[in-house]
Amino acid sequence: MITICFADNSPVVHHGVKTYFAESKNCKIESFVKSFDELQKVLSKGKFNIVIIDVELTGLNSIMNVKSLIKSHPLVNFIIYTNVSDTLYAPPAIKSGVRAYLSKNIEMTELENAILKVHTGEIIFSEAVREAIEMLKKVKKEDRLYKKLSSREIEVLRYFNEGKKNKEVAKILSLDEKTISTYKLRLLQKLNVTNLVDLLNKSRELEIIS
Repeated sequence: MITICFADNSPVVHHGVKTYFAESKNCKIESFVKSFDELQKVLSKGKFNIVIIDVELTGLNSIMNVKSLIKSHPLVNFIIYTNVSDTLYAPPAIKSGVRAYLSKNIEMTELENAILKVHTGEIIFSEAVREAIEMLKKVKKEDRLYKKLSSREIEVLRYFNEGKKNKEVAKILSLDEKTISTYKLRLLQKLNVTNLVDLLNKSRELEIIS
């Protein structure tokens, strides 16, 4: 039996997943958590084969947090199950070591099948993610500047795209405001633009953000 920890903010999602997997002969949801802090505590006490996590989980501020969990729990396979933009999160998620990146639009049977495949060593990504990655690969080489962006820089870019200011981003990521300013400068340099408006427009053109 594959043991699973499911991390998601939504009680509705918890209920749906719990109801479906109650009948599963292969998978057992051992624990449901609603925040990143809860997830860390549960992982420190229990043993799971799989962790399914939404990147919008309360308290999860960065893909770097997921990468840290993966490093701390090398025997656990992590699956991202979310509605967050594939083009924004899939590449850094893959780089961080997650074993699957799945859209919440898929059927529960697809989720279960993905869990089974990940448990046997496969890396699974939804068709939407595959298409997004292929689309990025088709961008002209000289325009593939996004490949130079770190996971943290992409995180900062995402918050800028949401309209947040340096101070707000610093608070969310628990960083100094000067550090955010440094990330902003690096982003401007790497994407060869001179202001935030052009930075966001260029990022959308390259489909780093949507």
